[in-house]
Amino acid sequence: MAIKLKKSYRFALLSSLLISALLSLGLFVLLYLFNIREPFIFPPFFLISFSISFIIIQIRVEKFIYIRIKKIYDEVSLLESSTLFKTAVTSDMKTLTEEIGRFAQNKKIEIDTIRIREEYRKDYLGNVSHELKTPLFTVQGYILTLLDGAMDDKKVREKYLQRAAKGVERLIYIVKDLDLITKLEVGELNLAPVSFDIVILVQHVFEMLEIRAKKKHITMSFNQEYTTAIMVTADREKIQQVITNLMVNAIKYGHENGTTEVSIENLLKNKVIVRVTDNGEGIAKSHLPRLFERFYRVDKSGSRAEGGSGLGLAIVKHILEAHGEKIFVESVVDVGSEFSFTLEKSEKK
Repeated sequence: MAIKLKKSYRFALLSSLLISALLSLGLFVLLYLFNIREPFIFPPFFLISFSISFIIIQIRVEKFIYIRIKKIYDEVSLLESSTLFKTAVTSDMKTLTEEIGRFAQNKKIEIDTIRIREEYRKDYLGNVSHELKTPLFTVQGYILTLLDGAMDDKKVREKYLQRAAKGVERLIYIVKDLDLITKLEVGELNLAPVSFDIVILVQHVFEMLEIRAKKKHITMSFNQEYTTAIMVTADREKIQQVITNLMVNAIKYGHENGTTEVSIENLLKNKVIVRVTDNGEGIAKSHLPRLFERFYRVDKSGSRAEGGSGLGLAIVKHILEAHGEKIFVESVVDVGSEFSFTLEKSEKK
């Protein structure tokens, strides 16, 4: 099996052979001119000249390549200087080429990531501006109308102030959700895991949303009667927000006289899965991959008419990820949707 020499060695080898041959030829001419006949001097002279040439050329070539490549490394911050001294990258151009190729690929990925983040930032700022603009202009419109003279009419004044107050409430709601999701994304929101009965928590959410559900004649219920406690370990307040957000969406996009059903099932030995199912308008498959993005709305006009910050599902996703859990969604247009998430079981108390 042929031995493949490194390119720098091959260069030094060929150069040394050429130099040794030329020196030997020069020696032969010199001895011939002085009429000296010593044929045995040529083999050792050739070997010595070859060895010295090879060593000098190899050292010089490696040093030359090393200095030039180190300069490139320093300029592009490819590797730390300590790494250069650990590996003799200058003696193997193939390894060096592969390393630079990996560096270029990594930089391309970084550039693509930065570009995606920049586009995401622009979308995010545009969405925040749009979400805040509507209630701000609404509040401004009512206040300016009152200042222009409508304040003198008691009925109009009361009605406009109430509508302005609702606009302010929506602004506060959006700002609170923005603050929460920002803390979740940067990991500043500390969780306080406790053991609690998830059945009781769902019943509490039912009670909180009872009036909202009655407005659309939507029935909220369990899929069965749960006679025993189902204990889980999580941040109770945050999981309540998860269930509330999912239930609010189920009511918001549910049909009149519809149903929203919650089921709690054993998934694994140490896991339960909570499902929130509605028979509402459903979601097209094309929207599912982006459903948990901030401000992403399936029906932009209809969703804004229903209110909300557009951050509900994004908050749900981040809360569950902070718990190390996952959320799933299945939906069929005009049939309904099912959102489900996992929680860690705990011992009953």
